[in-house]
Amino acid sequence: MPQGKLRAMQTATLAPLREGERLTREEFERRYEVMPDVRAELIEGVVYMASPTKNLHAAAQAVLVAWAGAYAARTPGVLVRNAMSYRIDERSELQPDVVLMREPRQGGKAKIDADGFLVGAPELVIEVAVTSFAHDLGAKLKLYERAGVQEYLVWEAEAQRMNWWSLHQERYVPLTPNPAGMWCSQVFSGLCLDVAALARLDIAAVLKPYLTSAG
Repeated sequence: MPQGKLRAMQTATLAPLREGERLTREEFERRYEVMPDVRAELIEGVVYMASPTKNLHAAAQAVLVAWAGAYAARTPGVLVRNAMSYRIDERSELQPDVVLMREPRQGGKAKIDADGFLVGAPELVIEVAVTSFAHDLGAKLKLYERAGVQEYLVWEAEAQRMNWWSLHQERYVPLTPNPAGMWCSQVFSGLCLDVAALARLDIAAVLKPYLTSAG
């Protein structure tokens, strides 16, 4: 049977995902699989439908993906992923905007499972918050903390405010910028972010330290 016809039949027999609906992760994935034109997350068993991604979110996310990618490109054994589904537990499945993680052979605690999903505890998760900051700073923070994600970064794009936490004794502790005004990871050596440049969406300035050192 042609793939398009099969997908149409599956879609016709499954109810669409609905905001606020309570589902198991298995049922969430089954119904999400046939809805390729939407973005949804399952947080503690509740479905949340994403708002349309507009310019401010997309532009900030692009800068952060490039920043994480530039670091991964010059750091062997480090991987970057963008908007990948992350199976946290049986009641939660998120799609963080950016993930930076060590490969398992380099001591990383996250991996890609047989279904192509992210599982385990990646070293750094990044979210861009525009309309989603209540979830990003609330329920998601608690989920990432509980999952053992070592660092969690939330960029509030409209307020141009940085939030960055590091896991200590199973609890998140907020980080602060260094004397030069740079925000630096405690997990990835040399991973620092110029927040002023990020606020300007100045991708060249954000990437300059990596491009200079690479040259």
